Amino acid sequence: MTYRVALVCLGNICRSPIAHVVLEDRLAKAALDDRIEVVSSGTGGWHEGEPMDPRAAAVLRDAGYDPSRHRARTFSIDWYAENDLLLAMDHSNRADMTALAPTVAQQSQVRMFRAFDPDATEGDDEVPDPWYGGDSGFRHVLAMIERTTDGLVDRLPDLLES
Repeated sequence: MTYRVALVCLGNICRSPIAHVVLEDRLAKAALDDRIEVVSSGTGGWHEGEPMDPRAAAVLRDAGYDPSRHRARTFSIDWYAENDLLLAMDHSNRADMTALAPTVAQQSQVRMFRAFDPDATEGDDEVPDPWYGGDSGFRHVLAMIERTTDGLVDRLPDLLES
């Protein structure tokens, strides 16, 4: 049985696609890619079908990843049935996601992405949106996502067994 992880931000053109690409890479290196599937989406549908932001794609390419396959998708109520773990990039995304939960129990599928970041703290547990900034913001987000993804991959074997 395949375990499905969904990564969710606002428009699905910056943070969640970066995390999607990095997580797929890390799962392949950990030999977990045959047991875990990764998807990503945005809580807003403005960019449906579009590739990721060119700055996000560039920072991924510069780091040796392939960003070419991404097309933006929109989060919907169906994602609860289709995925096992739903990871929000920020508290606003999390609130939008839990508001769509079919049941209160299904809200427990939603967690903050940085819950797996060893450097996250109670007041610093969001992935900042780099869209309004420059290239350095995208590099900062990539480093944060790589660190968090490493923590997530370390915990996924436990999640697969639960």
